[in-house]
Amino acid sequence: MTMPTDLEIARGANLRRIEDIAEEMGIPSDSVEHHGREMAKISLSAIDQMGPPRAKYVLVTATNPTPLGEGKTTIAIGLAQGFKHIDRQAVVTLRQPSLGPTFGIKGGAAGGGFSQVVPMEEMNLHLTGDFHAITAANNLISALIDNHIYRGNQLSLGADDVTWKRVLDMNDRALRDIVTGLGGKINGVPRETGFDITAASEVMAMLGLATSLQDLRERLGRTVIGYDRHREPVTAEDLKAAGAAAVLLKDALSPNLMQTLEGTPAIVHTGPFANIAHGNSSVVGDFVGIRGGDYLITEAGFGSDIGAEKLFNIKSRVSGLEPDAAVIVTTVRTMKFHSGNYAIRAGRPLPDELLRENPDDVAAGTANLRRHIAIVRRHGVTPVVAINAFPTDHPSEHEAISRVCDEEGVRWAVAQPHAEGGPGMADLARAVEDAVAEDSQFELLYPDEMPLREKIETIATDVYGAGGVKFDAKAERQLARYEELGWGHLPICMAKTQYSLSHDASLLGAPTGWILRVREVQASVGAGFILPLTGTINRMPGLGSHPSAHSIDIDEDGKVVGLS
Repeated sequence: MTMPTDLEIARGANLRRIEDIAEEMGIPSDSVEHHGREMAKISLSAIDQMGPPRAKYVLVTATNPTPLGEGKTTIAIGLAQGFKHIDRQAVVTLRQPSLGPTFGIKGGAAGGGFSQVVPMEEMNLHLTGDFHAITAANNLISALIDNHIYRGNQLSLGADDVTWKRVLDMNDRALRDIVTGLGGKINGVPRETGFDITAASEVMAMLGLATSLQDLRERLGRTVIGYDRHREPVTAEDLKAAGAAAVLLKDALSPNLMQTLEGTPAIVHTGPFANIAHGNSSVVGDFVGIRGGDYLITEAGFGSDIGAEKLFNIKSRVSGLEPDAAVIVTTVRTMKFHSGNYAIRAGRPLPDELLRENPDDVAAGTANLRRHIAIVRRHGVTPVVAINAFPTDHPSEHEAISRVCDEEGVRWAVAQPHAEGGPGMADLARAVEDAVAEDSQFELLYPDEMPLREKIETIATDVYGAGGVKFDAKAERQLARYEELGWGHLPICMAKTQYSLSHDASLLGAPTGWILRVREVQASVGAGFILPLTGTINRMPGLGSHPSAHSIDIDEDGKVVGLS
């Protein structure tokens, strides 16, 4: 029997009224702002009215993924549904999908199969317009920068010293490096600049980490947009741009309420990528969710080396919420990939030989799993391993993974969120419930007062397993200057590949002895972190040879087709 597509499953869902979802969570009715019948925004006033936090806080992270992804979002959604099948109430908080990957190779990020957030089309496309507000606020600041330079440049901004870029929520490599202001004096002052994807905007990071509207306004004000001729920072407040940007973001700061296929509450808000930003859904979304059930399930982007590490050391610093347990998602194909014996490429079918039964190759890749277990434990959090099952798996291959979990003393469960929804996640829900019953001893990786260079070295050695760090001369100068400017207390948000524990995507498994190269360091003062750039990571993705956009269309009835 052929399984229906994700879109067909989503359209067949019998959705609950969104006001009933809100009431179940204890959200006051006057804090629910409807966006159609099936979505709502939650006013921040609900946080104080809902009472103190009551849920256990469960992070969903993963091993280093293949280019196809390993179903981490599907696991997070499925786990929230699974708790209902053991008579517990859960809420899941997720990031909003970016249109870049949706129309690129990866496709949407609403989950899959019988573990999805619905309505699926709205989740993957425009939702309530938050991304558009972020894009507009970011680009308003850019417009005010160029207008300021054109109108006399009283702040003495150097054309080469403007660090703020425009953004677009689309994969478009042609916009990475551009020249603006061409065509004569009337069109402005020519300067080299470029575009980042909206998910990489500092405005996105600020919206995700802000604890209130006033906090967001203050973050916007201290955002550094460039440097003057004396190499002193110029802020959005200096430019008189922060207030107008805050106005554009006022409604976007309110989290979005949706539901899963089984009627479990889902809060979808903000969408930073973990390889180039902090990779987590919003703090205010968690503030609502932690008050709305027995368990709050939140997903961090990619593997525990980046998304989870940033939740632990950036998001938890801001929110004060400490995870009680962390689910590490892995798959048979991921472990085979990390054996180094197979090539997996985005947009192409899995190689036939990878689908053949081979528990030895699975075992060969489990060094990566062991490292991710160690990363979670390094932060004092109890790990649970979810083996996301695919139809092409073999029992002996699941056993190869579970054997490692037993050796590490870690709870584990085979999970089937895609094919079975909540019922296929009940075993994992029980394992998580047992894990959170343990006393957690959460700890930050480094103190605020540790120098920036040492913070980077600590992440590289303690989390990634590097033998050391090499700082390019440019990075050395930048770090020294940031310390002089009083930014040394800020946490680190590393930009690196998601496919390896290292900065080199070709180093699979759990490499040791390698040296992390930091080539440049940026200061995201409004967001509240320092951003080292490693390897060849860039902040504006490109489209592949066969992007998902080629398959997405609209039929004669006005319905979307081809969305996945």
